[in-house]
Amino acid sequence: MNKQNPHTESLKGKIDWSTAVIPFVLIAFLCISFMAAPDGSRQILDKIRVLLGDTFGLYYLVIGLGVFLLSIYLAFSRYGSIRLGGPNEKPKYSDFAWSSMMFTAGLAADILFYSFCEWILYANDPHIAEMGSMQIWSSTYPIFHWGPIPWSFYLVLAVAFGFMLHVRGCHKQKYSEACRPILGNRVDKLPGKCIDLLALFALLAGTATTFSLATPLMAQVLSRLTGLPSSKWVTIGILVVTCIIYTYALVHGMKGISRLSAACMYLFFALLAYVLLAGGETRYILETGFSAIGNLAQNFFSLATFTDPQRTTSFPQTWTIFYWAYWMVWCVATPFFIGTISKGRTIRQTVLGGYFFGLSGTFTSFIILGNYGLGLQMHGKLDLMGVYAQTGDLYQAIISIFETMPLAKAGLVLLAITMIAFYATSFDALTMVASSYSYKSLGAEEEPHKQVKLFWAILLMLLPIALIFAENSMANLQTVSIIAAFPIGFIIVLIVWSFFKDARHYLDKEPNSGTRDMES
Repeated sequence: MNKQNPHTESLKGKIDWSTAVIPFVLIAFLCISFMAAPDGSRQILDKIRVLLGDTFGLYYLVIGLGVFLLSIYLAFSRYGSIRLGGPNEKPKYSDFAWSSMMFTAGLAADILFYSFCEWILYANDPHIAEMGSMQIWSSTYPIFHWGPIPWSFYLVLAVAFGFMLHVRGCHKQKYSEACRPILGNRVDKLPGKCIDLLALFALLAGTATTFSLATPLMAQVLSRLTGLPSSKWVTIGILVVTCIIYTYALVHGMKGISRLSAACMYLFFALLAYVLLAGGETRYILETGFSAIGNLAQNFFSLATFTDPQRTTSFPQTWTIFYWAYWMVWCVATPFFIGTISKGRTIRQTVLGGYFFGLSGTFTSFIILGNYGLGLQMHGKLDLMGVYAQTGDLYQAIISIFETMPLAKAGLVLLAITMIAFYATSFDALTMVASSYSYKSLGAEEEPHKQVKLFWAILLMLLPIALIFAENSMANLQTVSIIAAFPIGFIIVLIVWSFFKDARHYLDKEPNSGTRDMES
């Protein structure tokens, strides 16, 4: 039942205007700066990025591996028996609904896009040549960079937020509130405000760049299907359609998001089946994927700790550190959403179930969609590396992949619809979290008012549209999001520390809680 109506009369008094306005103003200022002085701003940001990625790169790698190891400890320690809710609370959503919402909120649109083309980015890298085989490592690195460590960021923080909301009954759905066991009343003062502003700034920067990334692909798909020239206005039209879809779902609350997520998964399964069964590379796809999973398992810790201290190729600085930072930025929103929908599940169920469903969807996408293109390259059917070298256009490479398939136009239609649906569900989750951030106080069972959700729905769409008109600024803003991840890393450590402190007190005070949960 929607519990927001009683709050309409005092909506203005319930909004935390500083967290709603200041990050937007700051992002808008950066966008204007990028458009007014693109070269100068790019040089400054590049220097900062090099400093953080090259000099302090170990910081990102340590946090990534540390959070992953903590997630395993959480699942199998006494903390794993804590139920996110009352002792006898049942899961609010079915396994399918829960896993669908979790996967589609977790950068599913980006996963779909990069599944087709990420191996191309690695194929000519000098580090791959050092490792030995393009066949092996171009299929392994994508599932490493989108695999256990990225999902561990989501799951550990989801557990912390879920505990805060569903066990402690917190009425502030904010990053700072998760730090209260350590910071105490300082959360209500300047330190807490700085944490929340930084979190929202990172969320807006990451969102704007992510959703500016793959929409040109959908524009080129539409151009290929209709014969219309690809343009900025076509891309904006696609974003508007996406906005209409996710806004419609949002006004229907969590039930609408759940239904849209389920539809997304069915479209996703259809696309996977189409590529796997109709492309003529079924055996190669499955065998390469199986080998890549084995290679990742065998070399996981060496990949996670590789720093290239002599900078012979700077591969970890270019890719691994970049990805860990990018996932840290996205940790501002997605874990809150996962924690919210995980009510009724134990910490063990949340972590292990999250890994199972999250990695199943991610690995399947990269194995089928990525290895199909790799198979075309290795078997001499299509020189995708040559296409990318000539055009520098990943979008053209992806369309070329589909043109090798039977019923290519139907496949492109399926791709476009699936990506729009994925973007819509990701926006749903982001908008719900950002809307909750705007409140001074909001219970775990309450939803933000429709007007607040509509404000954020439009705001999150305006920034990608602005970036489309400022073509050169997207890379700059992406760099901003990576830079923002540096302090976010410290906040993640603080949140995890706070959770363990609070959860330990909870178990010590209620020693039978874990036993009851394991018996239920």
